[in-house]
Amino acid sequence: MANKKFKCTTCGYIHEGDKAPETCPQCNAPASAFVELKAEKKLPTSSNAYTFAYAAAMVVVVAFLLSFVSSSLRAKQDANVKLDTKKQILYSLNVETADADAYFTANVKDMILKGDTIVEYKGDFATLYENEGKANRYHVFVCNLNGQTKYVIPVYGAGLWGAIWGYVALNDDKNTVFGTYFSHASETPGLGAEIQSDKFQKQFEGKLVGDSTSVKISVVKNGKVEDAKYEVDGISGGTITSTGVDAMLKNCLGNYTKFLKR
Repeated sequence: MANKKFKCTTCGYIHEGDKAPETCPQCNAPASAFVELKAEKKLPTSSNAYTFAYAAAMVVVVAFLLSFVSSSLRAKQDANVKLDTKKQILYSLNVETADADAYFTANVKDMILKGDTIVEYKGDFATLYENEGKANRYHVFVCNLNGQTKYVIPVYGAGLWGAIWGYVALNDDKNTVFGTYFSHASETPGLGAEIQSDKFQKQFEGKLVGDSTSVKISVVKNGKVEDAKYEVDGISGGTITSTGVDAMLKNCLGNYTKFLKR
């Protein structure tokens, strides 16, 4: 039974048999012109080596595809994150609009703290203000709202399970809260996650940030408000998250003390 293949190096003819023919039937080349073709060794599909090689190949292919998709969508993802950040800032101003990007561009200026005043920020629009704070870039968003000036300050901190953040909008006196927006990464639904609810956020409207000496706006234990000018009720059952919001406000707004007093 033929189990070997020989190829004529002169014309390419393939011969099957135990040995090369005396002469090539196509070009009459001698047996010395033939070379034996070695059969390729293949892994049996039932072997562990085949399974491992197949799995490794699939991992490489999937990783490449995911990397390609992520890279091709990165610009769109970044644009969506920026748009969502602008919507959050506008929400603290009680502004809801179909075209948040256009409204923001027309009515809001991205400024940065410099001493006790603010100057125009000329860098790329930021979305992670904790990183900005670490780089000593403290942003202030100045908004023209129906002819009135509002100042929006980013705040960020830690709740029970992860990051919390938000925006505090102030009237032109830079002390009275006009509105707020708070959000979280992983707080408990029905408890700490309630910092994102209108019920919690609306409590801040009309509160004062502080006096001439310090930031006094506070989140206190639910039902324990003593000074209504500065304090709001914390979330029942969400003590640690409420404490996180309190610390977030004092720490972040404290960076703007000179500007707010000015």
